[in-house]
Amino acid sequence: MKLRLLRRAAYAAGGRNPSTTSQSSELTRGYWFGCAGILGFSLTLPATRLAVAELDPVFVGLGRAVAASLLAALALWWRGGRLPKGGQWLRLAATAGGVVIGFPLLSALALRQVSAVHGAVVVGLTPLLTAGFGALLSGERPAWQFWLATASGSAAILVFVYLSGAAGLQQADLYLLAAVACAAYGYAEGARLAKQLGAWQTISWALLMTAPLLLPWVVEAAPPRFELVTWPSLLGFAYVSVVSMYLAFFAWYCGLALGGTARIGQLQLLQPFLSMAAGSVLIGESVEIEQLATASVVVACVLAGRKSSYQR
Repeated sequence: MKLRLLRRAAYAAGGRNPSTTSQSSELTRGYWFGCAGILGFSLTLPATRLAVAELDPVFVGLGRAVAASLLAALALWWRGGRLPKGGQWLRLAATAGGVVIGFPLLSALALRQVSAVHGAVVVGLTPLLTAGFGALLSGERPAWQFWLATASGSAAILVFVYLSGAAGLQQADLYLLAAVACAAYGYAEGARLAKQLGAWQTISWALLMTAPLLLPWVVEAAPPRFELVTWPSLLGFAYVSVVSMYLAFFAWYCGLALGGTARIGQLQLLQPFLSMAAGSVLIGESVEIEQLATASVVVACVLAGRKSSYQR
């Protein structure tokens, strides 16, 4: 009772509602975790491009999940993660189908045919689909200003694709679009589950439940002699296995659970241009003025969406 009176007195004196302050702090933490996840994911396409230069795309796409499952098993053993119950297993399977199998495999197949920059631009459409799945699955209802900001950022990416000469739809584009749909669904479903199981537990169990199914495919697609594979391809595979497939998901699912799938998911609009910068450094792909201009528009859209009203 006294604590309640003190809170009311503080609100009357300072004009700030404690619950509002708590929500604001939670949203801020969500953005910090979301940004950390995006930074981890931003190297995924350039690293995958390096890996598939000498490794089979099936080995890269599915093998990274098998490798990450070893880290997941170690984390669950060390921290004592709780076992999922009932319908949580089905939702884990849906999450794994999107982010453990679908996106890694399809993007690896695509990057055998197109550059990392091309892939980064198409993957930039992920936030719009993530927000849509979030609204359907989590009951989130972003305001119309949010949808306008997200649509504007996505439109800027599509214009960039057209101006860069990537408008012609090819098989790799179909792989990438399917990969985007898988990732968006996996992000939204995983964010819901992270509120119950925890962020790191969600991706850990998703990896563990799929590893036995993927192992035969990975063994079949493995190179006959690893010593003949050069170190850039091996480093690329190591990155997508440790960071892209596991560590970045810790921060990403935590950010989605704290700040909401639609709002935090909008940070993905920045990922294509972070990936372009990484591609320029790692594999020598050039960054044009049009890319920088589009990045500026997308950053403005992200900031506008952050300030829009939001309701669950």
